[in-house]
Amino acid sequence: MERMPLGISRLDRMIGGGAPTGSVVLLAGEPGAGAREFCYTSAAMTGLIGADPELFDLYYGDLEPGTTVPDDVHYVSFTDERSAVVTEMEFVMDDELVRTGMDDVTYVEFAEEYFQLTPVPTDWYAESMADITELGSHNDRTDVLEALGEYLTDHAADSVVVIDSVTDLVAAADDRLGWSDLTVLLKGLKRASHRWGGLILLLVNSELLEQTELGRLKEATDGTLLFEWESGGSERARTLVVEQFRGVLSRLEDEDIVRFETEIHDGGFDISNVRKIR
Repeated sequence: MERMPLGISRLDRMIGGGAPTGSVVLLAGEPGAGAREFCYTSAAMTGLIGADPELFDLYYGDLEPGTTVPDDVHYVSFTDERSAVVTEMEFVMDDELVRTGMDDVTYVEFAEEYFQLTPVPTDWYAESMADITELGSHNDRTDVLEALGEYLTDHAADSVVVIDSVTDLVAAADDRLGWSDLTVLLKGLKRASHRWGGLILLLVNSELLEQTELGRLKEATDGTLLFEWESGGSERARTLVVEQFRGVLSRLEDEDIVRFETEIHDGGFDISNVRKIR
């Protein structure tokens, strides 16, 4: 089974080099529990593979033998500009890692498609007057789900794609898109991704979802990583649990691994400890 690195070195090594190629992975987390930092680290670290192999080796180490390296790395946002995301990433990780890694990442935002049917003033999300005058063509052409689908069709093959975040689509689904449209798109994405052979990460804030909604998102993906806060005495710890995940969960179960303790440092998101069945 071919594997593509998630960009989290200790996790990748434990699961044989990364996630199976063709996987759609849901990253569902409580605020601050590490899901967003996981996305940031995955984007910057996989971007670093092509941008600066020496710096990649410094922060990540050696790739596992036989690991498939992505052709490209894409970061998709519906509401945030590249500069805002990069600035937030630099709060989390070393500046050099972020700048160098993100230089090799294609950043795309669908703010116009996302906001165009809302009361948000056009000049809040359009970059220039040219964008404002051309908005009519966007209205005629596509909505945000269609725009996302078209982009993935053209660019997702053999690539790592980080989608930040499905929470925005969930909010839009409540108002104007329809929840069924979103879940059907994700089920279709799961089917297509198996042919494309890349890796797609979907970030979502689990606190904003009903259990049935989260369950439908899990059903529409190949695997789920749950990021949670765990309290012990006077301290709180970030933890990661791997739920249903083809080609990954079985390896962890063979090692009796039930939960990871995690941390965030200059190198980004990382595994700090492994909880095993006693």
